[in-house]
Amino acid sequence: MTPPVAPGLLWTAWILVRKDLLLEWRSRARANALVFFSLSTLLLFSFALGPDTTFLKRAAGGTLWLAILLASVLALGESFRVEQENGALDGLRLAPADARALFLAKALANTALLVLVGAVLLPVLLALASVSPTLGLGRLAGVLVLGCLAISAPGTVYSAISSHARSRDVLLPLLLFPLLIPTVVAAAKATSLVFEGDPMLQFGSWLGLLAGFNVVYWSLGFALFPRVVED
Repeated sequence: MTPPVAPGLLWTAWILVRKDLLLEWRSRARANALVFFSLSTLLLFSFALGPDTTFLKRAAGGTLWLAILLASVLALGESFRVEQENGALDGLRLAPADARALFLAKALANTALLVLVGAVLLPVLLALASVSPTLGLGRLAGVLVLGCLAISAPGTVYSAISSHARSRDVLLPLLLFPLLIPTVVAAAKATSLVFEGDPMLQFGSWLGLLAGFNVVYWSLGFALFPRVVED
């Protein structure tokens, strides 16, 4: 059973999140790389699909989430690199900082970066595919946040595992992509319904499925991350 979340753990997680976001704000190297990479990926997908606007509209949801998924590899792969190179992870373990707080902090910081990427991609996608959020921006934002949360939780765990490997840049997508296939499918389908309308009332089911993935991924990550860091 997952241990309860103590107030001290949440405070430690908040301090670590603030530290990661402050470092990212000062350098902005990872954020800039993610934005340019994801925009390039989105444009390549659009060119590959051709000039048929009808097909572009139907594929808009999948195109968005494939771009976010590929960008997530860069974001997640870098999330533990600084700690590994500068010995900061050992310092956090000696502090001692609860490993579960480290998981929450890293996963939330990664989520913030992915949401930023999605927010930058959306206006470009709306212009390229000539689509609009028929069901409203609120539902589109909800799908974006839930999808990024579902990618970040297992991605943070696998990033910690692969950070010890010599071929970590290759190992991370090999471990992560098979696990995230249901998440990407649910997020892409929910996004497509936001763009195209929902006459069959399917949006709630896909959003509920995405929320269920989040419950499973975050619970398992919270429970298993201490063992990952110890090993």
